[in-house]
Amino acid sequence: MGHLVVGGAGFLGSHLVDRLLAEGESVEVVDDLSTGSLANLADARAAGGELKIHHLDAGSSEMSSLLAMRRPSVVHVLATVPRRAASVDEYAAALARVLTVLEGARACGVHKMVVALPAAAMYGTPASRDLPVKERPLEARGVRGVMARAVVDLLDVYRAQHAVEFTALAVASVYGPRQRPDDGVVAAMLDATSHHVAPTLTGDGRQTRDFVFVDDVVDALVRAGHRGSGLVVNIGTGVQTPLLDLWQAVNGGAGPIPEFAPARPDEVQRFAVSPVRARIHLGWSPWTTLADGLALSR
Repeated sequence: MGHLVVGGAGFLGSHLVDRLLAEGESVEVVDDLSTGSLANLADARAAGGELKIHHLDAGSSEMSSLLAMRRPSVVHVLATVPRRAASVDEYAAALARVLTVLEGARACGVHKMVVALPAAAMYGTPASRDLPVKERPLEARGVRGVMARAVVDLLDVYRAQHAVEFTALAVASVYGPRQRPDDGVVAAMLDATSHHVAPTLTGDGRQTRDFVFVDDVVDALVRAGHRGSGLVVNIGTGVQTPLLDLWQAVNGGAGPIPEFAPARPDEVQRFAVSPVRARIHLGWSPWTTLADGLALSR
């Protein structure tokens, strides 16, 4: 069969499913719906393509059986690293899911693993002169960074010892339709605007992020299915946008002044990733401007 998408009912995963179905691919979705939602797959289910949805934990024995039975060509793993407020059990479960999928991929001869990881947790605290940051040796920042590095290490081991090919995408701050307000600052600001309230920003709001639109990220995920083997590849615009500037862009300069909360101890002040390796190895470059992406996200 074609593609299996772990986390396919989530924000990013559901957009990937839409794209794959539009290209005539057969798609199997695995999601335990702990953070994803079947509502995100409404368009996909109505499209009439070859889609099957499995409500199960990717770390379970049922996942191993599914891989053995379906033998997908490409497995996309999008729910790899829990959000910042995750518990110890959530981190352990996330690592178990990755191991289960990797072992299943080894056993049934999956052609390619494509994994999405949080770029902001993978490169420590880069100096301004190093921005946009390239795919340098990983420097974990916080528990999420340690998790991301562990996933990359596992991918390396399974490639070297079991010939399971992979591409790991280090994704910047992705945003777009279907994103929950608690899952990204763009979605939180759009939600604040719709409710006519001020958003809450940590620190002074001058910290910068690299915002990349979901359709652009999905294009990179699709390309990584057959290119960039054995690599960590940054997916972002290379452009830094201060959060205060983002708020101005969201509300057109007419919204209330944001409220400010204390800065998080581990918060990076300036961040963006270089898309050069993605252009070379995936043939990918971002094309959606922030203004256009915000308009499409409303």
